[in-house]
Amino acid sequence: MKAITYEGMRNVDVKEVGDPKLINQDDIIIKVTSTAICGSDLHLIHGMVPNLPKGSILGHETMGIVEEVGKDVSKVKKGDRIIVPFPVSCGHCWYCEHDLWSQCDNSNANGEAGGIFGYSKTYGGYDGGQAEYLRVPYANVGPRLVPESLTDEQVLFATDILPTSYWSVENGGVKKDDTVVVLGCGPVGLLTIKWSYFMGAKRVIAVDYVNYRLAHAKGYGAEIVNIEDYDNTGEYLKEITHGGADVVIDCVGMDGKMTKLEFVETLLKMQGGSKSAIEISTQAVRKGGTVSMVGVYGARYNNFPLGDFFGRNITLKMGQCPAHAYVDRILTHIERAEIDATDIITHRLPLSEGAHAYDIFDHKKDNCIKVILKP
Repeated sequence: MKAITYEGMRNVDVKEVGDPKLINQDDIIIKVTSTAICGSDLHLIHGMVPNLPKGSILGHETMGIVEEVGKDVSKVKKGDRIIVPFPVSCGHCWYCEHDLWSQCDNSNANGEAGGIFGYSKTYGGYDGGQAEYLRVPYANVGPRLVPESLTDEQVLFATDILPTSYWSVENGGVKKDDTVVVLGCGPVGLLTIKWSYFMGAKRVIAVDYVNYRLAHAKGYGAEIVNIEDYDNTGEYLKEITHGGADVVIDCVGMDGKMTKLEFVETLLKMQGGSKSAIEISTQAVRKGGTVSMVGVYGARYNNFPLGDFFGRNITLKMGQCPAHAYVDRILTHIERAEIDATDIITHRLPLSEGAHAYDIFDHKKDNCIKVILKP
């Protein structure tokens, strides 16, 4: 089969690889009908996630048609059309039973966090879904049937960025009449703006440095702030919110724009990206407010501004979204036309153009926000 593989720093290729095979009795194989490139895939090709061998198959936003089933699979059958949430979760450990699906204790022998499709040996070493076929373990747990009335594009993002953005808002405690600052207007940030309004936020301020993404956020009704227009964006946000926002949601993580010094520190210390979004958060949130961090971060951070948070009674919440807990309700919202994420799709390309797709997404060419790939 053909698949998008990691071939080194900022280098991906579409290669012929072996077809996946059933390994365990609760595995399935799906024929991929749609997949997407996620912002966190860029962390892989930028070398910010360890233990990614060359030749690894990328991708964790995937859906398709069930082709083969193990003998213990009862939830789905051959021919079913399904989406696959990005965490690999067993369904019966303490964490899965308590809706912490992304922290599954049995899906990743290589670390504390649970497994993730296509996200290095550090996260379990599972092949990803940017391919013609995908093996899905624990098939009685993760896959969700797709209503016939909904298209691939309507439901594909329920695999990751729709649950992640929903969780970022719920985790931040956004409620009616709140002021929310959203840092980063990539796909997750844009959907976070939508969910913030869905939860009743009165004022949403979108922060980025890419003008076409800010323009998209403005189309949702958000106020926009370009960080390059201010010497101290955090202080400016504090000023215009009269003391800070009720909730700041960091959708940036390792995508933060780095100074030259931070870039050198990242290379030397594997620090894992810019601290700029964290530092803006300390200033942009009000006393007693909440910072919800869903942008992916790396390892340890020097000079983390813990005292700034502590001194102002800030609540910090963060982590990998336990997507399984949100997929069903999101599918219901989609069916009821209460949420639509298809407007962020700017490019639809065949899987064979995977290298080109990564290039335009990574380098923000052609006003790229989100790429859908079709095997």
